[in-house]
Amino acid sequence: MVELQINTGDTAWLLTSAALVLLMTPGLAFFYGGMVRSNGVLNMMMMSFISIGTVGLAWAVVGYSIAFGNSVHGLFGNPFQFAFLDPLVAGDPAVGTVPALAFAAFQGCFAIIAVALLSGAIAERMSFRSWTTLSVLWLVLVYAPLAHWVFAVDGLTATSGGWIVNRLHAIDLAGGTAIEVACGAGGLALAIVLGPRLGFRSNPMRPHNMTLVMLGTGLLWFGWFGFNSGSALVAGSSAALIWVNTLLSPCAAMLAWLFVERRRDGHPTSLGAASGAVAGLVAITPSGGAVSPMGAMLIGLAAGAICAWAVSWKYRFGVDDSLDLVGVHMVGGIVGTVGIGFLADPRTATHVAGLFFGGGLDQLWRQAVAVLGVGTFSFAMTWLLAIILKRTMGVRVSPEAESAGIDLAEHSEAGYDLGFTQQSAFRGIGVGTTIHHDAQE
Repeated sequence: MVELQINTGDTAWLLTSAALVLLMTPGLAFFYGGMVRSNGVLNMMMMSFISIGTVGLAWAVVGYSIAFGNSVHGLFGNPFQFAFLDPLVAGDPAVGTVPALAFAAFQGCFAIIAVALLSGAIAERMSFRSWTTLSVLWLVLVYAPLAHWVFAVDGLTATSGGWIVNRLHAIDLAGGTAIEVACGAGGLALAIVLGPRLGFRSNPMRPHNMTLVMLGTGLLWFGWFGFNSGSALVAGSSAALIWVNTLLSPCAAMLAWLFVERRRDGHPTSLGAASGAVAGLVAITPSGGAVSPMGAMLIGLAAGAICAWAVSWKYRFGVDDSLDLVGVHMVGGIVGTVGIGFLADPRTATHVAGLFFGGGLDQLWRQAVAVLGVGTFSFAMTWLLAIILKRTMGVRVSPEAESAGIDLAEHSEAGYDLGFTQQSAFRGIGVGTTIHHDAQE
């Protein structure tokens, strides 16, 4: 690890950005929670909140080391090098111009939101025990190695890093591949293994609370400024460009999505506005530091229009990607990552020229290989993990629990206690049950 002079301004910005990124996970809980039916809102939100606990600890114990330790053939870091983050405490180790612990905290919040995103593909049907187990396994065996591939620059935290950033020289500012494409591909694998929800393609499964969805969208957008701009690791002109691009891309994507909706369905919707904004945020995640503001707007327009079309694929192919993780995050991540090959501006800090700036196809093929490599690895590993869990502890709640509502079955709670029936739980010696009583009695 390189010992440099720590800059207090850069450190303050990175710690602030880490807090913003952490806020994105409760924001995602609201976003996802509003999109499911009313009897599954608590379970959906708990999938995000439990990820903070499981991933936060697993990241400190071994995840950071796998992601940022000395590389083993460019594939993963030494899992013992920074175990428990203990080596970062002594002395004054720095990553660039910030304390190493600040960098580890920032990246840990990335890991948390990455795992939480995965839950959108299997809403309302995966057992909470299996999800909790998967959150740790996916962090250690899928996300951390991919973070090493994409984020571990040679000499940044260790002598050698991952193959995508150092050998392929693909550009990914904040996780268009390692987070967005990886989650989309992994979510697709999970949806295939679990199968669709009961009544998929026959019963209406509309979002039950668009107010929660809009609130979650606002929190995600707010946190995304730290997500992207914090990835500059400095409080300077590059962070300013990324901040502006993180504003403009979702603005353009939201309008593009609503335009598609208006032409296709006859009316723009609040869900379309929220989904379009998220699609633009996803697309600018890899490209925010490599394109101009005009480039960010073009990427946003493309992401909004393409993702609005892509979310219908699940009905055509019969794969119940419940909350459009594939259609928004994987497709949006591909648009943003490949878009760098077309729109990279050599005036940015990357100094890379895309096809439209005279750079030819050189950067374009690198971006495409990064997408293909990350997507293939994530799909294969997630499918394997899901199959193992299915054959050992089971991955899906019973049909009776799914029909009655996963909140009551998994948590013995209801998201909305507005009627005459209340629920509570007690556990005696070997007995667990739920009491139903009339509030008027």
